[in-house]
Order: sequence, then structure tokens, then C-alpha cells
Amino acid sequence: MPSVFIKTYGCQMNERDSEAVAAQLVERGYTVAPHERGADVVLLNTCSVRDLAEQKAIGKMTALTVVAQRKKSKTVFGFLGCMAQSHGAGLLEQLPQVGLVLGTQKFHRAGEYLDELVAGRRTSIVDVEDEVGSESTIKEHLPTPSGAVSSVTSFVSIMQGCNQYCTFCIVPYTRGQERSRPIAEVVEEVRRLVDGGAREVTLLGQIVNSYGKREIGVKDGKSAFVQLLEAVSSVEGLERIRFTSPHPKGYGADLVEAYGRLPKLCESAHIPLQSGSDRVLKRMHRGYTSARFIELAAQLRRVQPEMGVTTDVIVGFPGETESDFEETMALVREIRFDNAYVFKYSPRKDTPAAVMPDQVPEEVKVERHTRLLTLINQIGAERYEAHVGRLRQVLVEGPSRRNPDRLTGRTRCNKIVVFEGADRHLGQLMDLRITRTGSFTLYGDPAILNLEE
Repeated sequence: MPSVFIKTYGCQMNERDSEAVAAQLVERGYTVAPHERGADVVLLNTCSVRDLAEQKAIGKMTALTVVAQRKKSKTVFGFLGCMAQSHGAGLLEQLPQVGLVLGTQKFHRAGEYLDELVAGRRTSIVDVEDEVGSESTIKEHLPTPSGAVSSVTSFVSIMQGCNQYCTFCIVPYTRGQERSRPIAEVVEEVRRLVDGGAREVTLLGQIVNSYGKREIGVKDGKSAFVQLLEAVSSVEGLERIRFTSPHPKGYGADLVEAYGRLPKLCESAHIPLQSGSDRVLKRMHRGYTSARFIELAAQLRRVQPEMGVTTDVIVGFPGETESDFEETMALVREIRFDNAYVFKYSPRKDTPAAVMPDQVPEEVKVERHTRLLTLINQIGAERYEAHVGRLRQVLVEGPSRRNPDRLTGRTRCNKIVVFEGADRHLGQLMDLRITRTGSFTLYGDPAILNLEE
């Protein structure tokens, strides 16, 4: 019985893809190895959005193959995902020990290909071709260590691809055009997860609120994505719905309004800003202005005053001046995000931004990154402190990563809460009084549950 270890570099969509591959392999008789040491198959699923993820994966694979060659190991090594799609057979030329290069529309082929490689019938396989219907193949889920069919929280891939073509992004080239699954198919997957123990699902897509634009369209004034949210909300036993990653352009009035009328839709919105400068946004091909972004955040908070709003920001985009950067800082101060992921611009091959003039020096990127991150941390600490002394509903997910003797869960507005509890609380919704904050973490007291505010 061969064993497989999969390491993922990148976002939640990459994590979901890896889980689907692992579940497929388990179904074929493989076991999941806890570490690459001793595994018969080692797969790296790598994002290509930023150069750092690719470099980490190349470095990791280089080290693994050198050790395997020295030990004369028969381990099968492979790359999955965006980097595999982007580089294709070039990865075999760079790392001859690698046996499998599997693109973003071919995850469901992993089992049959690995069977051939493990058995020695083939020495290498590269498959990065497009495949019609691949958007409906990411649907398998691994059982939890306890044997439950699904985790308390589960991810559900509802679409593949991207049509936005931001000038800094390689995703439309590595994941193809947008392709959406039927509503009924997504709902059935959610129902199976809930039957297996899930209480919360996160719907995934590269631009998730572009779901079904071509395949389903608008009905009764509701976008396909809002239609999907309504359908998923109807699943009995499901307590919460989240989604990521959206685009500001996809927040129509129907989606903003849905936060106020769908009780299961959590008041949490991760809306990538990327820049607060209209000039830079135009160069990025983002399709909105800073004023529109500010108004969107205000609309969401009017519908749900407790809305948690987080974002992504890129600093040092080609041509970004100090004045442009200060506009980003000003917008961050005005909106007061709960948290943000701040990235230094990283050129990606074959993207328009990579060859734009006025590339920003690395030392300037580092300095701006530090300044913006300091501001984000300051505002985040203040917003987290505002929760102290208040009751917050938490879905209990499991032991805390840092302290297994404590439990952890999330509020509806997506704040992590750590507290004392027992295994019997797993999967429950609990009202906790928040007693203190840590670094983007809240701490709750279960001894004073359900008290009036």
C-alpha cells in the first residue's frame, strides 16, 4: 500500500485542490503520510501568484531529490497546480528526478498517473492540457483523523479560472477562463459534508462572486452567485456560509443586500484592494476606483454593522510613487480594515506588469511594506480590542494549534477565539465573553456563557 505526502504552497484554493487529490488517492488504496520522510510519493502543489512560493517549492524539491538520489530511493516526486501548469515539461529538465507534472485542470488524473509511475510502467508524465468539465472534478474530501466524513468547517470549490486579467497576475494563464459548476451539484456536495459533520462551508473561486455569469446568469434581479448562496442556505444543518476570494466589481446591490437577509451568510468580507491609488488601480486593470471601494465597505457595514472587513494590498507595483503609496495609507486609515495581507510586488513572467517601465527598487518595496504593515497592525489591534467584554458566537473547530489543551473557533466576523473547553464542544456554536486580545486573536471565557450584554 503506497503512501503519499502532499505539501501545499499558496491559498485556500490550493489547499482544497490538494485535499481532493489526497482523497482520490486514498480511495485508490494509498495512505496519507504525515511527512515526506519514507513516503512513496511526494507531491508539491504550488501557487504561481508570487515568486516566493515558486522558489520555496523548487528549493524543497531540489533538496528532496538530492537526498533520494543519494539513498537510491524509488520515491515518486511530482509537481501539481499553477507552477506545474506554467512551467510544464521545463520542470523535468530542471529536476530530472521529478516524475509527474500535473496542471490545474488535471488534478483528477493524479491517481491513474501515479499508479503507473509507482508500478514503474512509466518514468515520467506531463499533463497540462485543458480539459472540459474539470471544474466539476474537485469534489472529494478526506475523512478527519477521528474518522468523521468531514471537518466542522469545509471548503467547496464552486468554479475554476479567471477572466479579469489583472496586469500583475498569472492566474488566467495557469487556471484558464472562468468555468462554474451547476448550483445543484454544489448544493449536493454541501449536503454530503453537512451529513458528515460539517457546520460551516467556505465557497471557493478565483473571483468567487463572478460565479455562473455565463452559465447561469441573472434571475429575478439576482446574480448567479446570490442564487447559489440562497440554495446553499437551504441545506438543513448548515450553520454558516463564507466565501473567498471575491472581486470588488462583483459586489452588486443583490450581494450586499444578501448579508442582511441570509442568516447563515457570515458578516465577514475579504475584499482585495491592491492599491488605494486610482492611477495604480488603472495600471493594474482592476476596474474600480478608490472611491467605489470606500463606498462598498460603507455599504457592507451599513447592512451589517459588525462586518469584519479584510483585504489584500500590493506595495511597490511598477510606477507606484510615494504619493500613490500615501493614497493607499490614507484609504487604509479611512476604512480601518480588521486585518490585511500585504505583499511586495513580485514580477511574474508573461504578465504585462513584468515589463512595465519604472519598476520600483526592492529597498523601496521593503520600506513601504514595513510602513503599511505597521499601520495595519495598529488598526487591527484597536479593532480587536473593541471586542473585549462583549459576547461573541463562536463555532468550535478543534484544539488550538499553539496550545492543544485549549479549543479554538471563529466568530461570525472571522476572528479566531481561543478558550478553555472540552471535546464535547467540537462543532457547537457557543456564546463566549471576550476577555482579552492577542496578536489578531481573541480569548474567551466559557464560564460566563449566555449572559446578557
